Amino acid sequence: MKILVTGSLGFVGSHLAKRYYYQGHDVVGIDNGVGGYDDNLTEVQTYKIDCCDQSNLDLLFSKQKFDLVIHAACTAYEGLSVVSPVFVTRNTYDATVNVVTSSIKHNVKKFVYMSSMARYGKQTPPFTEDMKPAPEDPYGIAKVAAEDTVKCLCDVNGIQWAIAVPHNIYGPNQIYNDPFRNVVSIFLHRNLQGKPPIIYGDGEQKRCFSYIDDTLQIFDEICFGTKANAETFNIGPDEDYVTINELAKLCANATGYNGMPTYMKGRPKEVKYATCSSDKIRKFFNYKTQVDLKQGINNTLNYIKARGIKKFNYSLPIEIDNENTPQTWTKQLI
Repeated sequence: MKILVTGSLGFVGSHLAKRYYYQGHDVVGIDNGVGGYDDNLTEVQTYKIDCCDQSNLDLLFSKQKFDLVIHAACTAYEGLSVVSPVFVTRNTYDATVNVVTSSIKHNVKKFVYMSSMARYGKQTPPFTEDMKPAPEDPYGIAKVAAEDTVKCLCDVNGIQWAIAVPHNIYGPNQIYNDPFRNVVSIFLHRNLQGKPPIIYGDGEQKRCFSYIDDTLQIFDEICFGTKANAETFNIGPDEDYVTINELAKLCANATGYNGMPTYMKGRPKEVKYATCSSDKIRKFFNYKTQVDLKQGINNTLNYIKARGIKKFNYSLPIEIDNENTPQTWTKQLI
């Protein structure tokens, strides 16, 4: 099968592209170089194309004749979206509209869209797929709008679609020197430097975290099976539901860090309690969690150690700089 993976140098995109390449598919990637490491994917041809560049998208689609598009590209910055809404919305909603439009114009058979747990907002967890989306921040709003657009355009044009909703993914290939996201990687990276984890608010926010392998196992069914057509699926474990304080302790134990966390003012629009139910994927695909949180943290730690300490990269724009903007970003404290 001829497959396009957008965001192929990013975290999830690189894993998916590599997975399907080794399964024998003809895989092509595109990436704008913003959200991943260049060496995340060496096996697959990756073109430097921005998903908002319609003309170059159309040129690529006309030459390659894709059967399946997996749209993983996104500036997945939920917290940052409150202070950089233009940047995040463009690379979330606008990018999706461009990619699905090219997919329709060039007769793609199936479109798989990677959404986000941000779609559920402050509803009572565990979040289930039948809940009406109620996003709290510009990132979640853009994700839901993109979902609706994908469904609408694919239905009108007779293209199969599926929506994947992974939550709090972590593991190897994830950028760990990004100060705006990826809490597991940030905690581990700081601990390795002898620095305390920085926690926003009281640290009693609760989350489930999904190790990358537990996310990938379901994508085979979503991309190639028939049960997933016109369906939305939460993807990832729902067993280890921990506070951020507990997560910080797990990371400190893994690294041998003995200090106390540093607490900062809470971030605007942050959801306190958020976890997704895995009941639907258990019912449809007999999903079972393979990697628990402790083992996943150790695997991620080994990845960071192998690559080495890096300076945190503050190159992304801060569009709204006022009293609501976290000082960790404006003063580069991470």
